[in-house]
Amino acid sequence: MTDLAIETRALTRRFGAQTAVSSIDLAVPRGSVFGFLGPNGSGKTTTIRMIVGLIQPTSGESFVLGEPMPHSWRSVLPRVGALVEGPAFAPYLSGAANLFRFDAADRDSDRQSRRSRVEAALARVGLSHAAGKQVKAYSLGMKQRLGLANAMLRPRELLILDEPTNGLDPQGTREVRSLIRSFAADGTTVFVSSHLLAEIEQLCSHAAVMSAGAIVAQGTLDDLRGPDATTVIVRTPDVEPALRVLREAGLRPSAVDGEGGDPQLTAAIDRVVHDADGLVVALVAAGVRVRGFALIEPTLEERFVELTGEGFDVVA
Repeated sequence: MTDLAIETRALTRRFGAQTAVSSIDLAVPRGSVFGFLGPNGSGKTTTIRMIVGLIQPTSGESFVLGEPMPHSWRSVLPRVGALVEGPAFAPYLSGAANLFRFDAADRDSDRQSRRSRVEAALARVGLSHAAGKQVKAYSLGMKQRLGLANAMLRPRELLILDEPTNGLDPQGTREVRSLIRSFAADGTTVFVSSHLLAEIEQLCSHAAVMSAGAIVAQGTLDDLRGPDATTVIVRTPDVEPALRVLREAGLRPSAVDGEGGDPQLTAAIDRVVHDADGLVVALVAAGVRVRGFALIEPTLEERFVELTGEGFDVVA
């Protein structure tokens, strides 16, 4: 069994003369919450549609749960839940009736357990109270939650969500995020496409950044920020001995005026190589009076704007 839930190799999709997705290589580890990040129009939804077999790639290949797609769709898709481009339900049917309808259309579903599974799915997303209400009366957040319930009617190994909090108010956004965390806690790999940086930072362990149809970076969130992107700040009146300790630790510190307080020393630090706690111990052992010590992580916004040259919606 491959350790990747999703893998693509040189996946490409053209629409006439326009290249929407250009030779991308995705690697989504099993058990991760993977963020697929990029501005609107960057090719995220087209990529997802190719991955789940809704459209054919122009070239390249994709594998889902270790099997080639779309060739193996019959064995793969029952193990995958998806919410792509927003949920679509019959407005004059109730939430429960919609789920019964979708489940009945699944040739592999168990008819005997259908009612209990629908009730459990509605309860999990907090819609038991609205199970008998017509979907036309649902709010957008309720429809999103119903879409998640539909995706999880059966146990899934992989959940693919395209902009799951799109258009939601802050409360609805928090509810959907909580649901995604609960799915991941159950061992489901969750692939979340979003243009919201805050969403990726709060939910994901790994991410890929897409810009103009190409992947410009991917890996863990720390990988994306860069190995030496963290800044250490030391506030002390003992500038010279502090500089000496930091230099001996392999850092390249600089001192700045503390604007009426103690001076500050700053240096880029590689969290993999350098032990921040060890730096404090070494400073104190050298007689340095440490009045302040902080590690400043770069924001994903700064890194992604650097990678893509484009702005991102960072509203939570």
